[in-house]
This record gives sequence, structure tokens and C-alpha cells, in this order.
Amino acid sequence: MNTRENNMPSSMTQARNGEYHHHWPSDVGIVAMEVYFPAQYVSQEELEKFDGVSSGKYTIGLGQTRMGFCTDREDINSLCLTAVHNLMERNRVPPGAVGRLEVGTETIIDKSKSVKTVLMRLFEASGNTDIEGIDTTNACYGGTAALFNAINWIESSSWDGRFAIVVAGDIAVYATGNARPTGGAGAIAMLVGPNAALVVERGLRGTHMQHAYDFYKPDMSSEYPCVDGKLSIQCYLGALDKCYQRYCHKAEAAAIKEGVTERICIDDFDALCFHTPYCKLVQKSFGRLAFNDFLRDPSPDTTQGGRYCGLEGYRESKREDTFFDKVLEKAAMACSKADYEKKTKPSLHMATNVGNMYTPSLYGGLASLIASSSLDGLVNQKIGMFSYGSGLASSFFSFRVSKDSSQGSPLYSLHHSLSDLQKRLESRACVAPSTFAEAMKLREDTHHLAKYTPVGPTEALFPGTWYLTYVDEMHRRTYSRTDGTIVTRPQQSESSLTSIPAKKAIVSPAKMANTVPVV
Repeated sequence: MNTRENNMPSSMTQARNGEYHHHWPSDVGIVAMEVYFPAQYVSQEELEKFDGVSSGKYTIGLGQTRMGFCTDREDINSLCLTAVHNLMERNRVPPGAVGRLEVGTETIIDKSKSVKTVLMRLFEASGNTDIEGIDTTNACYGGTAALFNAINWIESSSWDGRFAIVVAGDIAVYATGNARPTGGAGAIAMLVGPNAALVVERGLRGTHMQHAYDFYKPDMSSEYPCVDGKLSIQCYLGALDKCYQRYCHKAEAAAIKEGVTERICIDDFDALCFHTPYCKLVQKSFGRLAFNDFLRDPSPDTTQGGRYCGLEGYRESKREDTFFDKVLEKAAMACSKADYEKKTKPSLHMATNVGNMYTPSLYGGLASLIASSSLDGLVNQKIGMFSYGSGLASSFFSFRVSKDSSQGSPLYSLHHSLSDLQKRLESRACVAPSTFAEAMKLREDTHHLAKYTPVGPTEALFPGTWYLTYVDEMHRRTYSRTDGTIVTRPQQSESSLTSIPAKKAIVSPAKMANTVPVV
């Protein structure tokens, strides 16, 4: 990896000399993504048998197929090391081109030292220590907060023309019982900068924050959370209502400024991604948006076959009184089913096959959507995003996909980089539920243990995976990496690469920009 170059372009020199007035960088958003999940999983169908529950409880009731999990060889530091290292390596991002690195996680193994500081070992050889950002924590919302912070940094006077990296990572584990099948694990790293493939739509963000004890982790000696299941669903749906309403109001106000009067609804989005504790909740949430559209529509069509068929009796309902109305839930899901199948179901592929990854969950949905779409089908699409973290923090925002899908463009490269997602999911090892249970018991028994040498095998780890090798008596952790020579994706057939050119190094935004903000 190359060190940071000292020769700043003339545009930056002019900006620093005050020759440019401040103006926004163009098309700020996600330039590249790297997805990581563990190399093993347990079948939810087999887990139903092992747990002695009714057939379909996990697979149909929750909508889950497989659940990824970590052995004692992986922790939050190793997950994030893997995602960030592979992002930079596969996209050939020089360490010196990174000016901000922020971690979103709720998996805490140290109450003082941040995961971000561990990631700085990736920059040691380059000498680049001028990298802002630390960790951001609030349940599953930390990744979104980190992304917003990165966007705000680039659009501020603090920006020095370099990229930001955001990594969201977590290990979601639960005690034996009904919640255990809603676990999962993974990390997603995002390269953030101007001229992006996925552009965050400026000014279109609806947020709701509230104090609630729906899901929280007060016991620092355990990985397991305290969960109020019913309150958690109520908080999730209530936050969705408020965030969506606020987003719609802001979008409508922005349209009025452009001389356009319109009512925002599901039709305005080509795709919608949701934070996914389990897949069935997402289908219910999509129906919830349809119910919100129904309440906001001045003349809703509730006739047989109409858009809001079955909702006619709820015209005067208060949203907060309907969270557990099963008749409404069923009707809303029925009338929105076609839109759900088209706009949201493709985003659930990782969620059903890996499980709830907590902070990366929403962005796993985004990656799934991109991987399942054709390149031409993505061009100029509008993608709605709902992020939720218990406690609670939530936001609804949107991306606009780049119009440029030409070979070598950020969108072309992003789409290609995720094209092997299904192959990577299928390459994982399926383990018996008893082996999974043993791995969970081992994690429980060794959580925060020092001195400790992990016993999990390393042979089955994916290439380029960082893993824990030792925890000393002072809780200091050491890590190693499997063979990391993976500039291109592993296990791709020759035929699948015939039309793919060699990947070029991503150029620092400071070298691409005509002008930069005053710093």
C-alpha cells in the first residue's frame, strides 16, 4: 500500500488560500463496499428440530433460513479488521487516501479502547496516523450514525479531500431460548466520498430518537442482551411511522421549492431496505408504510382490487393504537404484497442466510439488493433506507444510484464486487446444531477471559480473514490473518471474468475534485 502523497492538487492549494468559496463536493455517498460474514452457519430448519419447537417456527414464523455465527477465533476487532483490510486491498485504496475511519458497533469488548484504534494497525506501515473518527454506539443504529458522520465530514470545512471509511460490525448472540435463532454476525465496510455509486440525497432524512428499554445490554460480564420483545416491536414500528412521515414532509417541502407539488409515497421509491431483526418483521414493516400512505392519501381507493383494499375501516385510526392489530397487519401486507415482492424482498437475501448482524443489517440489505439487480436496472434508482437501533435511535433516508454505469465507473465496480455474494454464501460450511450450541457455550464460558488461547479451527476461515490468536493476562489481544492474497474475488471461474477488466486503483477524491471546501 502506498503512503499518502504530499503533492496536493492546485485546487486544494487555492482553497486553502481562500481563492474558492465553500461549496459542496458532488454526489457524496458510498463509493465501494466490502461484505464479510463468518465461514460457518447452522440451518434454521435443523435448529427447529434440535430445539424441539414446531416445524416452521423459525423458517416461516421468523422468515429465517440459515444463521451465521462466530467461533472463539473471531471477535468484533477481527471482524472489522477483515472488512476494512479487504475493502482497501480489493479496491486498491492507498492508506494515505483515508482521512476518516469510524466504527459502528454495539459489540463491546473494552469499555475504553475503541475498535477504531485496533484498525489503525492497518495504517502503521504507511505512516498515516492523521485519520479522524472513533466508535459510535447505540444498538443497531451505530453504523448509520457513523455513515452520517462521514457524509457530514466530507460536506464540511474539516474535509481535506480524502476518503472516509465506515465499518459496521457486530456479533449477535442470545441465551438459549426463543431469541437465539434471531442471532447472526458480520461486518460491512464502506468507502465514502464524492462521485459515488450510491449518492446520499442531501436534506432528505427523517429521524426519531426516544428513551425506551426495549433491548439493552446492562450486564458487562455477558454478551447477552435484555429484551422486551413486545415493546421492541412497538418501538420499531412507532419509529418507522415517525421517520417515514418526517422524511415525506421534508421531501414534499423540497419539491415545493422546485415548483412541484407532490405527495410522497411508496411509489416514489424503486427499492426499500429495512433494518432486519428477522425477515418477517420487514414484510410487516413494508405493509406499515402502505398503511401510512393510506392515512396520508386524501382519496384512497379501498374498493375490491384497489390499492388500499381492506383498510377502509381504519381511516380514523391513530397509528399508535394499531401496532398489534392483526387484522390491519394482514390487510396492509396483502394490499402491498406486489410492491414488497418487487421493492424489498430482494434485499433480504443476506438477512435470511446470515441472520441479524445488528449494525450491518441494513447495509447487508443494500448489498443484497445490488447483488440481485442487473447493472442497467440499478441506474438512477431511488432507494429508501430505514435504520433502527433499540433504546432508541432511528432514521429514514435515501440513496440515488449513479446514472453512470459505464465500464470502470464506481457503480460498475460496486456491482461487480458484489456479484459473487451468492457463491460466497454457498461456500460456507453447514454445521450441526449441536456444534453450534457448543460454540455458543464456549463463547459464554470464555467471554472476557484472560489469559486465553482460542481453540477454534482456523483452516475453514475465508482467505483474508483476521482471527484472534491470544488474550494475555492483561486482556491484550493479538491477531493473525489467513492468506490475504485476494486482490480479486476467490473461486471465480475463468468464464465469469472474461468481460471484466483489471481493477484500477481508486483515486483519492482530492485528485478528482475541481474544487474542494475551504479547510
